[in-house]
Amino acid sequence: MTDGETGRVFRLAYVPGVTPAKWVNVWTERMPGVPITLVAVPAAEVVGLLRDGGADAGFVRLPVDRDGLSVIPLYVETTVVVVPKDHAVAAVDEVATADLTDDEVFHPLDDTIEWTVRPGLPAFTRPATTAHAVELVATGTGLLLVPQSLARLHHRRDLTYRPVQDAPQSQVALAWPTDATTDLVEDFIGIVRGRTVNSSRGRATASPAEKRAQRQAPKPVQNGSGRRAVPASRKRKGRRPR
Repeated sequence: MTDGETGRVFRLAYVPGVTPAKWVNVWTERMPGVPITLVAVPAAEVVGLLRDGGADAGFVRLPVDRDGLSVIPLYVETTVVVVPKDHAVAAVDEVATADLTDDEVFHPLDDTIEWTVRPGLPAFTRPATTAHAVELVATGTGLLLVPQSLARLHHRRDLTYRPVQDAPQSQVALAWPTDATTDLVEDFIGIVRGRTVNSSRGRATASPAEKRAQRQAPKPVQNGSGRRAVPASRKRKGRRPR
């Protein structure tokens, strides 16, 4: 952290289902002078927030419009189907999309899975949000396919979920405005990528005084051949004649 960063705040956006706690904990330990502020934002709004300067970086669900953004894909999530506990799907460990052919499946407007062909039959309505779709599943009027983290986020006692083995998957990534790649953003990228404090690819952690001392330290003297000069006292002496 440089002197100019004292008093600054790092703003981190995240979409539903993403849990940034492990990275935030590392940041808090490594950057005690720069508080981190979390900004919860719907998946459909996170790109606009980043472009408008509402956050320094954010966890997004791919695909997103990458124009003006730098993006680092992080991990892929299993897609699951959310069903009432008395549904036939609840009796098996996993299903295929073909198993849902005769079921009505909700397609919420905030769906983050990129479908080529959606499974099942279209439900009677398109809910505005995944949360609303989960409530409709609980009424027995249809099923819902979502990334597993969203199924956990909207858990209800009367519902369960099972993996859908051949469904497209959702990928989580870290994104930030390319033209606003600050030192703090670089620090957070290092944390997300698992770099240590002393990593050669991370930022220097020396204090200003340490940096000045390093610059002022005498450099080894070199001779004309590019090799370090050897002090006269250490030069090897020849054999004395007998």
